[in-house]
Amino acid sequence: MANNLNNLIPIIYMALDIIAREMYGFTMAAFRNSSADRVALGQTVNYPIVPAIVTGDIVPAPIPPDDGDMAVGNGTLTISKSKYAPIKWTGEEQRAVSQTGIMQNVIVQQFAQAIRALVNLIEVDLAATYIGASRAVGTAGAAPFGTAGDFTDFANSLQVLDDNGAPLTDRQLVLGSAAISNIRGKQSVLFKINEAGTEDLLRQGIIGRVEGFDIHTSAQIPIAVAKGTGAGYVVNFASGYPIGATAITVSTGSGTIIAGDTVQFTGDPNRYLATLSGTTLTLALPGLKKPLANATAITVGGNFTPNMFFVREAVHLLTRLPAMPDGGDDADDVTEITDPLSGLVFQVAMYRQYRRIRYEVGIAWGVKVVKPDFVGLLLG
Repeated sequence: MANNLNNLIPIIYMALDIIAREMYGFTMAAFRNSSADRVALGQTVNYPIVPAIVTGDIVPAPIPPDDGDMAVGNGTLTISKSKYAPIKWTGEEQRAVSQTGIMQNVIVQQFAQAIRALVNLIEVDLAATYIGASRAVGTAGAAPFGTAGDFTDFANSLQVLDDNGAPLTDRQLVLGSAAISNIRGKQSVLFKINEAGTEDLLRQGIIGRVEGFDIHTSAQIPIAVAKGTGAGYVVNFASGYPIGATAITVSTGSGTIIAGDTVQFTGDPNRYLATLSGTTLTLALPGLKKPLANATAITVGGNFTPNMFFVREAVHLLTRLPAMPDGGDDADDVTEITDPLSGLVFQVAMYRQYRRIRYEVGIAWGVKVVKPDFVGLLLG
């Protein structure tokens, strides 16, 4: 085995090449701020929130109006997790494996599994951001794209983003295995070369871009999310609510409406993500798309698989290297390895111990939906 990390770097990059070929859809689709800067666990990073601009009438005058002031707010994204994956060898273990001639192959696979474990943890956290979406389309309990030649699921997802004023570029769609299987198996227009214009799906299983969405798949999308127990609620506000309202007073119902639940108001085809606290039902931004009358009944959606569509900049992944104390710790060597495909930066540290050697592959990260308006769910 190598005596320092410089000699081990080629082996680590061989491991990165193995992992880079696996599909981690959210990691590839989210907006990534990945660098080698070390930060402490719990440290926050600010991002600006610019309010809407109020327009005015153009009226000729000696001087222009004295307006245009605005209070630019900010949100925070926290480095919430700092994790490592360990690899340890004793001298006797090294000797035994070296005699078989497979030492390098074993080490490559160990680093591949270490990186895989960490990327999967990041992917799980990104998949859990579905609770920050604004609205939902599709049918709970039924995988999307199940009808051959029907692109309604694409169209309805795009409509949510269009209606919410999302940019037309960098739109992402991350699907679970059932949805991606329906696309590959039933949407023949995508793999008929004369119609799709490419043989990528037919020959390689690559979907690429469809209807303006970059298509990804993720193994970490929950198969089914259990909804809350809420039922029987009605709107309880005499004057009703206008378009854009996000806090709705309710009454008469029972049970919970939890983060990630979808609700629908009688007479409004839109499905909103909402949570209930006391008698206040809180909708994600941008709030109501239709005016809401008093005494309107509320229906809570069923269990679902949360496939997600979003504009890249709406879902953030912040990664950093785990913090080291001033002057370092007991590590004999520390290096930084950048995954050439995803851009994620990993810290690799080597610790010489009594008759054994230990490696750590580490990364720190945080995730957040920073723009709910530009995120939606395609239910499955």
